[in-house]
Amino acid sequence: MKKKNLLVLLWLSLLLLFTPACQASNSVDGQTTSSSQISSENVSDSTSEEILSSGENIQDNSSYATGLDAFDLANVPAYSGSPYCEINGNCPFFTNEEMTAECFESYGELDSLGRCQTCIASIGTDLMPTEKRGNIGNVHPTGWHLVKYAGIDGNYLYNRCHLIGYQLTGENANTRNLITGTRYLNVDGMLTFENKTADYIESTGNHVMYRVTPIFEGDNLLASGVLMEAKSVEDSGAGLSFCVFCYNVQPGITIDYATGDSSGPEFTGSGSSNSGSSSSSSSNSSSGSSSSGSSSSKSAGSTYNSSGSSSSSASSGAVAAGSSPSSSYVLNTNTKKFHRPSCGSVSTIKDSNRQDYTGQRQDLINQGYEPCKKCNP
Repeated sequence: MKKKNLLVLLWLSLLLLFTPACQASNSVDGQTTSSSQISSENVSDSTSEEILSSGENIQDNSSYATGLDAFDLANVPAYSGSPYCEINGNCPFFTNEEMTAECFESYGELDSLGRCQTCIASIGTDLMPTEKRGNIGNVHPTGWHLVKYAGIDGNYLYNRCHLIGYQLTGENANTRNLITGTRYLNVDGMLTFENKTADYIESTGNHVMYRVTPIFEGDNLLASGVLMEAKSVEDSGAGLSFCVFCYNVQPGITIDYATGDSSGPEFTGSGSSNSGSSSSSSSNSSSGSSSSGSSSSKSAGSTYNSSGSSSSSASSGAVAAGSSPSSSYVLNTNTKKFHRPSCGSVSTIKDSNRQDYTGQRQDLINQGYEPCKKCNP
């Protein structure tokens, strides 16, 4: 019995002796874990700051939910003669998490009125088209009307405008990627930025995060304009970065954004002008299409008359068919530019993108092509 009591006392003594050591060990382990967590958090914060400060002066995009959550049409200045204006200091709203060099493309579901939504992509050379664009005349976006006016390049007021241009992702008759946009929006607004993006990707082989959002007011069927964002991935925007709003307007034409109806100088085919207007019915015919558009920032159901603009397209007369001589050009079907055959840039065009063309210069422009700025054909 005494031996059992002695064993119990000995066991209790040993237990009391080792308990503080265990507690101390747990305390040390806890401190080590806590210290490791703090160190990891500091590294993460440091890395984040480095990303945000590299390439360009950009605000911490973690404060933005993305795109439309930070954009307010009420803050966009009224159209005053320029086809676009810079938004957010020309800095896109992409978050760090959205930036990726892995190619993808996504086109938003049409809303209950059939209107296009945000389109986003990480664009690289492997997404760019290798064949000519097909016919898109069977697509009728909301607000579509087939109407001609004098003084408009090509005479058609509206184009089927690609939100993400065909030259970037090769999307053809994708109904989620086509809106009704004026010729002015298409050529003077959006195409400028699409060409910049395509040129950067082709010259560097890098990727570009690219997002285009049509801005509709209320239940309007015609977009007031489009928000275009782009940022080069590998160099954190040093090579390409923009955030602009392109107006869906046409100088000299009054537009009702609720329906797409319009009025202005009627095109007669001979260069003369008369008062005319579009009807509310759509047409199955295909007018020119491209990737840009413009609009006004008026309230739902309002009309916008941009006459008085300094743009020459408001007063220039229509060119009669066949009035200009035919010439030879070399086309880049990818960048949608045309060159003189003697232009130095012709040798850099890939065979798959090159096309020889003989015809009228204006016809190329009507098809969405842009003259090379080097050889000025």
